[in-house]
Amino acid sequence: MSMILFACVVRVRDGLPLSASTDFYHSQDFLECRRRLKTLALRLAQYPGRGSAEGLDFSIHFSSSRDVACMAICSRQCPAAMAFCFLETLWWEFTASYDTTCIGLASRPYAFLEFGSVIQKVKWHFNYVSSTQMESSLEKIQEDLKFQPPVVLTLEDTDVANGVMNGHPQMHLEPAPNFRMEPVTALGILSLILNIMCAALNLIRGIHLAEHSLQVAHEEIGNILAFLIPFVACIFQCYLYLFYSPARTMKVVLMLLFICLGNMYLHGLRNLWQILFHIGVALLSSYQILTRQLQEKQSDCGV
Repeated sequence: MSMILFACVVRVRDGLPLSASTDFYHSQDFLECRRRLKTLALRLAQYPGRGSAEGLDFSIHFSSSRDVACMAICSRQCPAAMAFCFLETLWWEFTASYDTTCIGLASRPYAFLEFGSVIQKVKWHFNYVSSTQMESSLEKIQEDLKFQPPVVLTLEDTDVANGVMNGHPQMHLEPAPNFRMEPVTALGILSLILNIMCAALNLIRGIHLAEHSLQVAHEEIGNILAFLIPFVACIFQCYLYLFYSPARTMKVVLMLLFICLGNMYLHGLRNLWQILFHIGVALLSSYQILTRQLQEKQSDCGV
């Protein structure tokens, strides 16, 4: 009989399931254990890296590192070292397949469902390969468990009774709306290129002025800031165009104001045409930011 019955990968900070194995167990006790595993997944951030929740017939084991946790339902006969060795192997396989950015941006359950085939393969290996073939790995895990024993819970500790979880009212969690910006236009790409060019010019001039000012006077400090502040504003304009941000209009007006005031202050170090060029690029970028609308994509969480 298999000792590792079910396994899944979840995101630690919110318990979002990222992938899971296929299970063929439909007993009432197993389904109840699955329900409690989901509850425990929402609270993983409260626990250390390893833990076990013991029940009469099944045990839940979990192992987490950074923002990824692997969880498994095992029979009571499954040794803890074998369960945690399995979870560690699964964690390495998953983090080698997906980077932290993809994991952090996942917005729907089971976004990496294709990883389920890997879970099945690793689960089969641990269930049916002789333990002597995994002896070195199991010994290493056993040593780790001696120095850092996992937190031990009971399945009742993971339960939610009368809408109360650990003394706190249970919160109703809904997936956040999945927003997407409209496609980038050719004029938008042009504004990005010009903005990056203006930012580079401001940065180079500001650093050059600072390096060659042995005795920095008050006016020179103002000139350096007048170069560096528009540099930051140009970079932030690029960010506002590419990514959604609340209160966009206020931020756009503020960045435009910084760029205009900075360039007007630099009159004398820049001629009129240079000042008009920088302000013109800032105006074009502001227009592109405000006209690039937000699209709301319907969440497809019916997995």
